[in-house]
Amino acid sequence: MTTPHWHFVKKRTADPAGGAVYVNDDRTRYRRTGGEGLVAEAAYQRQLAGLGYPVPRVLEDGTTDDGNVYIVEESLGERSLHDMALENLDDTRALSDTVVDLAADVGGRLLRAQAAHAASADLQALHAWVRTAGWTDNVFAENPDLDNPQVRAAMDRAVAQLAGVPLVRGHLDYGLPNVLPVGVIDWQHHGLVPLGYDTALALEIIRFKGGTKGYLASTEQRRRYLEALNEVARATAGQPLSQHLAPFLLVKALFFLALVKPTDPARTDKHLKWNYRRHLFQEVLEQYEHTGAVDPTLFPTLEDFAARNAAPGRP
Repeated sequence: MTTPHWHFVKKRTADPAGGAVYVNDDRTRYRRTGGEGLVAEAAYQRQLAGLGYPVPRVLEDGTTDDGNVYIVEESLGERSLHDMALENLDDTRALSDTVVDLAADVGGRLLRAQAAHAASADLQALHAWVRTAGWTDNVFAENPDLDNPQVRAAMDRAVAQLAGVPLVRGHLDYGLPNVLPVGVIDWQHHGLVPLGYDTALALEIIRFKGGTKGYLASTEQRRRYLEALNEVARATAGQPLSQHLAPFLLVKALFFLALVKPTDPARTDKHLKWNYRRHLFQEVLEQYEHTGAVDPTLFPTLEDFAARNAAPGRP
């Protein structure tokens, strides 16, 4: 058997141990290298494939001569829905309806697989999900002022609101960059999540990027996407997903605030991003407290936030 020739694609910046991604000559397989986390990811992905999840099959894994872990998996394609969205942009920055329909199709297939292997959740398990999915230890360490009774009460409310929603094997970082027309990739940050947490937010979380993704989903596109997933959820779990958007978005707002506080005072761009994400978290918190709902269309763009908060000598 001929040894495949691997071509460098990119570095793996999310892995603390480093590593890189490579593709073979005919682009049918990808090879990823990194730390011990890859071992757990490969095992998890194999488990998901056996349960009918739309994920790449892991074909090989092992350790290189220099001690790095590697896995080889089948290619699901080279263009994510994020890539397709950028390719189809026009002057309006409107998200392509084709991308929305593909997102609904893949999200529905993932949701069906998740619902078929759901498990009942108690409040302790839901609290554990909030800590894991929201990276709350990191968020509170970097933003100690947010570790307060108001935030804790909102987290408790979110858990109480989700009582009875089953837990499923989830992605934790689900979004258009990790979704391809035939499946879902990059299962590095995985764990148990309430049914719908991954899929329901795919278009909602675009606003957390502050308009820097280049595209935005319209209200009608978000409604149509959620209704497609609601149909799957009603058929498989007996309840729609849209009723859980607010507690889901509270946890996701924590997630987007994790690991963004800069250590270099000179990095004004990083300080802007951190303060912007803090502002969005506060907006989510206030909306959730006052109305019980969260509407990301009310978020300012990063550009508007920067203009409103510019001050001499302020990062």
